[in-house]
Amino acid sequence: MQTKKKILIIEDDVFLSKLLARQLEDSGFETVLAANGKEGLAKAVANPADLVLLDVMLPDVDGFDILSQLKAEGASKDAPVIIISNLGQAEDIQQSRQLGAVDHIVKSDLSLDELVKKVKQYIVK
Repeated sequence: MQTKKKILIIEDDVFLSKLLARQLEDSGFETVLAANGKEGLAKAVANPADLVLLDVMLPDVDGFDILSQLKAEGASKDAPVIIISNLGQAEDIQQSRQLGAVDHIVKSDLSLDELVKKVKQYIVK
């Protein structure tokens, strides 16, 4: 039996993180939730995910800093990271890409079905 691909969701909006987790689990993925940056980094190190969904505006550590740390070290450095943020300016999207994110989704444009398609695109071979 094939093991489920694991998605780490680093998002401080509890409603949104649970909504994302439910949608991904219904699509056959395992999810791990982290409510802030420090928790997300700790979980990424302790139990690396196949893909990370990362908010930029977090209560403790800036998402761009987390992205830099995820890409710099450890077992998570090769995991694709998709930014999900309220920040949608061209410079924010450019910064996401420069730091190693494979995609940047603006929350107001978020479609759960599209998100699942993007996740599958980046991790299902």
